[in-house]
Amino acid sequence: MVPEISNLFTPQKTLPVAELFEELFRGQTFRVERIVSTGQATREGQWYDQQHAEWVVLLTGSAVLRFEGETEGRPLVPGDAVNIPAHCRHRVEATADDRESVWLAIHYEPVENGETA
Repeated sequence: MVPEISNLFTPQKTLPVAELFEELFRGQTFRVERIVSTGQATREGQWYDQQHAEWVVLLTGSAVLRFEGETEGRPLVPGDAVNIPAHCRHRVEATADDRESVWLAIHYEPVENGETA
C-alpha cells in the first residue's frame, strides 16, 4: 500500500459554520486529529474534562484557551502548544472568526507514573 500525502494547511473552500474535527490516524492508546475552528468557542459554562491527556498545538490563526481556576484566558498564536493532563478542566474562550485556526491534537494515555518523555 502506498501512503497518501495530505497537507494540514489546505484551507476549506468556504469558512465552515461548525468546527471541523478530522481524525488523521490512531494507535492502540492514542488518536491524532486536525481541528479547524472559524470563530467557535466552548459554550458558556461548559468545561472539557477528558479522561485522556491531550497535547495540542495551534498551527494557524489565533485562539484563547482558559483552564479552570484562571480568571482570564491565555492567548495562543501559531506554534503555541500545551500538554493538558487528563481531567484538567479547560475551555476554548475564542478562535479567530475571519480565518481558519488549525489545531493538531494528540489524545493519549499517559505513562503510569505520570512522567512524560
